[in-house]
Amino acid sequence: MTHMRRNSLLALLLTASVAVSGCSTIGKMNPFNKGDDGPQETAAEGERIAIVAADQTLEVAEALKGADFFLPTPETNASWAQPGGTPDQAITHPEAGGSLSIAWKRGFGEGSNRGSHVTAPPVAADGKIFVMDGGAAVSAIDGQTGSVLWKADLRPGSRRDKEAFGGGLAFADGKLYVTSGYRFAAQLDAGTGAVLWKTTTEQPLHAAPTVSGGRLFVVAIDNTLMTFDTATGVAGWNYQALSEPARILAASSPAVQGDTVVASFGSGELVALRAANGNDLWNEALSRANRNNALSEIRDIAGRPVIYQGDVFAVSHSGVFAATDLRTGQARWSLPVTGITTPWPAGDVVYVVSKAGEVICVARESGQIYWIRDLGEGREKRAGGFMGVGKKNFTTRPIWSSPLLASNRVIVAGQTGELVAMNARTGEVEKTVNLGGPTLIGPIAANGTIYVVTDEAQLIALR
Repeated sequence: MTHMRRNSLLALLLTASVAVSGCSTIGKMNPFNKGDDGPQETAAEGERIAIVAADQTLEVAEALKGADFFLPTPETNASWAQPGGTPDQAITHPEAGGSLSIAWKRGFGEGSNRGSHVTAPPVAADGKIFVMDGGAAVSAIDGQTGSVLWKADLRPGSRRDKEAFGGGLAFADGKLYVTSGYRFAAQLDAGTGAVLWKTTTEQPLHAAPTVSGGRLFVVAIDNTLMTFDTATGVAGWNYQALSEPARILAASSPAVQGDTVVASFGSGELVALRAANGNDLWNEALSRANRNNALSEIRDIAGRPVIYQGDVFAVSHSGVFAATDLRTGQARWSLPVTGITTPWPAGDVVYVVSKAGEVICVARESGQIYWIRDLGEGREKRAGGFMGVGKKNFTTRPIWSSPLLASNRVIVAGQTGELVAMNARTGEVEKTVNLGGPTLIGPIAANGTIYVVTDEAQLIALR
C-alpha cells in the first residue's frame, strides 16, 4: 500500500466535520397509521444514555469455552441483491467459496486515491455482479467469466461536483438502484445500464441504498434518512437525526423488515421508523460511558444494522455492540466492542469484527462470548510522526472488513490485502489468501462463488 493510499484510507475512516440541522422528523404523510404489525409507536427522545458500563470487559465466557452451537445448514444463494444481501441485511449462511482459489480478477474503473474512494459493496442478481468504482462508473460483470457486460458513467458534468466518492448499489425487479457522493439517486436498467430516472439531492449520498416495498432508503452525509419512490424517483418522507460535528466519512444502509425500517447514523443513534411514513417507533443511542479521547467521541454506526429473529444487531465506533428488540427498542444485551463493520447473525450466534481486528463469536440470546480471534496480533506495524507532529513511534493495526459466514467459515478481507477464512465454530484460521490489494469492503456470496472488491477497483472471484 502506498503512502498516499494509507493517507487516503485514514481520511476516509477516521474524520469528517459536517454542519447538520437539529433533530426533527419531517414529511410524515400519515400520522394515523397505527397498525399492530410492527413495533409500537412510542417515540423516544434520543437521549445519549450509556448502555455499556465503563468497567465492562470483553472476554470469553468460561461456560462457553469449547462449547458447540447451532448454525443453519449452508445453502447456495442465487443473488445478493442488497448491500447486506436482503432488505433486512441478513442472508444467514450461503454455501460458497469452495477451496477459496482465485478464479479470476477484473478491473472495473477508477480505484481509491487522494480524491476518490471505492466504497460501494457489490451486489449480485441474474448471473451478474454489479460494481461501482471511485468515480461513479457502474459496471455489470458476468459472474462466471468476469467479462464486462456493460458500463455506465454517471459522473455529473457540472463544475460543482468535480470530485466526490461513496454511494452504492441495490437490485430489485430487474432494476439497479444507484446512490452517489455526487449528490444523486438513480435507477438503471440492470440488463443494459440505461438510466431510467435520476434525482438530484442536496447532500452527498455516501451510503448504499436499501430497496423494499416500492421505496428506496438511503442515509445522506448530514444524518438524514431519505426515501424515494422506486417507480418515479420522486422524493418521499425524510427523517433528520441528531446533529454530530464529527463522523466517519461513510454511511450505513438501513435494514427493512415489513413496515419497519431501522437506520443508523453518525450520531450513534439507532432509529426505527414506519417505512410507509417515517413515524418514530424508537430511538436507541449506542454510547459507552468511558469515552476518554477524541476518536472515542466519534459515535458513528458505520456498519449496517441487521434484523434477525426479532432483534436488531449493530456496533458503534463509540464502543457498543448491542442486540436491540425490534418491537420495543430495548437493548437485550451489549458488549464493549468498537467497530465500523456490520454484524453477521446466524443460528445461535452473531459474529462481529472490532476495529482492532478481533473477530468475535457471540451467543445471540445472551451476549456471552464463545471465542475471540485476534487478526491484528502479529500484523502490527511501527509508525512515526508526520513532519515532527505526533508520536514518533507507535503501533498500528490493520483494519478488517465486515464478516461473511459461508460454508461453515467466517471470512474477512482486510487492509493487508489478505482474505482470511476461520472455522465458524472454533475461530481457528483455516486459510489465508493473498488478494493482491487492500480492501475494507465485506465479501459477498452468490451461486457458490465469493466476490471481493479491492481499493484498486478490482473484482475478485473465489471458488
